[in-house]
Amino acid sequence: MLFLGISTCGFAQQQTDSLKVEHLKEVVVTDSKFKLKRENSGKVITKITQKELQHLQGKTVAEIINNTVGIEINGSRSHAGQNLSYFIRGGRNRQVLVLIDGIAVTDASQIANDYDLRLLNVDQVENIEILKGASSTLYGSGAATAVINIKLKDSSKRPIAVSVNTAIGSNQSQMDTDYAVEHFMNSVSVNGGAASWNYLASFGHQFTNGLSAVVNGSEADAYNAHNGYLKLGYRFFDNLKFQGYASFDKFKAEFDDGFSLMDADNLSTTKQHRIGISPEFTYHKGSVVLNAAFNETHREISSSFPTEFYAKSFIGDLYNRYNFKDTFYVVLGVNAQQNSMESSSLPFGGTNLSQDISPDQATFKTIDPYANVVFASDFGLNVNAGLRWHHHNIYGNHVVYSVNPSYKKVFEFGYIKGLASYSTAFIAPSLYQLFEPTYGNTDLQPEENRTIEIGAEVKFEKKATLSVVYFNRHEENFVDFVDLGQFVYQYANTNNDFTASGIEVVADLTIAKHLNLRVNGAYTKVQEDLNLRIPEVKVNATMDYTYKRTFFRLSYQFNDQRNDSFFNNDTFLTDSVSLDAYSLFNIYISQKIINEKVTFFLDMSNILNTDYQELYGYTTKGRNVLLGCQIKL
Repeated sequence: MLFLGISTCGFAQQQTDSLKVEHLKEVVVTDSKFKLKRENSGKVITKITQKELQHLQGKTVAEIINNTVGIEINGSRSHAGQNLSYFIRGGRNRQVLVLIDGIAVTDASQIANDYDLRLLNVDQVENIEILKGASSTLYGSGAATAVINIKLKDSSKRPIAVSVNTAIGSNQSQMDTDYAVEHFMNSVSVNGGAASWNYLASFGHQFTNGLSAVVNGSEADAYNAHNGYLKLGYRFFDNLKFQGYASFDKFKAEFDDGFSLMDADNLSTTKQHRIGISPEFTYHKGSVVLNAAFNETHREISSSFPTEFYAKSFIGDLYNRYNFKDTFYVVLGVNAQQNSMESSSLPFGGTNLSQDISPDQATFKTIDPYANVVFASDFGLNVNAGLRWHHHNIYGNHVVYSVNPSYKKVFEFGYIKGLASYSTAFIAPSLYQLFEPTYGNTDLQPEENRTIEIGAEVKFEKKATLSVVYFNRHEENFVDFVDLGQFVYQYANTNNDFTASGIEVVADLTIAKHLNLRVNGAYTKVQEDLNLRIPEVKVNATMDYTYKRTFFRLSYQFNDQRNDSFFNNDTFLTDSVSLDAYSLFNIYISQKIINEKVTFFLDMSNILNTDYQELYGYTTKGRNVLLGCQIKL
């Protein structure tokens, strides 16, 4: 069925999921921490380049990633302040690890210990690499189904460079037709360098209104976000450079009552502050790198059940890279992490918030030595293998490993590549799951994952790239929210093991000099207990036409039928519901003028005004129009 759907839609896909002709020199780093040719990688890596991001202006980071093969970011098509759920290969938020410039970012106060992509301004992003499969050997806990490595922009080589982005548009549901201007996005960045110095400063703002969070609501719920980023670099010698950075991110999201699915004057406020350093010492065929960052998050929920959360995390990653004669690429490193959280809520009958979780108790420390080796032969064989020893102050020692061979055979028409991998991963319970006074369980054990991948890629020079990957993921000690009876719930490890499997297909076809068709499709089979909001079949397709300074894109997305659940106020039970499949069409047009220093763009989403549900009872976006401009000086 999946292959029939792909042939019907045409060979089309995001540029990021295939090897275009100009991508032969493209490099990736997430699977090895080395800059190696993407065509020689044996892993499933999607790279969203800066060129592609320029064709996705006005989109959020979540919306952009949601077009990647095998990924469903639920909530990205809804009210701007909607919480995001990451579903990759049958996994959930806690099994997806987000990196910013190669270092993990998490919120220790979240139930899933995950990172909220709403905190990130896309105009600060240079590129995104997405590595699927278990990757705990390089990145530790949480890297079970995918690693999303977001690289922020570097400084310009000119003394000063300025970039200004602005966009305005509508934000309406399928029932609205007035196209009122309710969506505003603005950002500015100044960067450059002189002699041994370089700098980058950027600021971004988004304000979105017009939609109620719930379908039955009549009051619009606003979303207001601010982002600031400063990076300074200095090169002491030819072989020693230093970078330091600081950022703040804040958003306020109005939301409604999720139990009654009715209007409510609720507000969620999240503030994040990050500071970090990244010195690098380079020597003959090697380098020593230190990535260290401190992250502080404050979340405040104003509702009938007010709560506050504070989280702090420190992560340090020190590693040595060495290249033996362009054949062996070796990484030896140690990763250290310390996370803590506290929370406060309003006790029954009380008027002031009272502490529920103390940071003196809710804290953990890890120290992880690791090693990774890449063997790159001159006869087509490549092997990527790694080992990590994870020491957790609560759970003791844990060993994970990965083996990833691939073989590429070159022919006159291009090449054929086969790949396979076997990798293990673990997910430590979050501090919330352990220490929340009502639902927490200090007896929880880490989840364990193992993933098998088998795939092939065929490259027809200057014509097409086709690839297919089969994955099978086995999960043990799954942490679930369990009904103990008498309306008592608790986090607990389930006794059953779970398996998720599927096929991911990617195709890229060059029709003519200026015309490209691309498609990616995924079939995911998940056991019934785990299939909440996960589409069995998902297809993304694009047709791109470029002529001189004009770019046109027609995109399509199909999401299969999904299961969802909601709280029934009549029975006081959680009921299941089936959400219908849906298809979305979008159009994007951009035009560059004045020596390509000015770009105007028009984005029309859901052009057929399709009425569908992403989350049961919550509003989704109808037909909307966005107009924008980018100026580079």
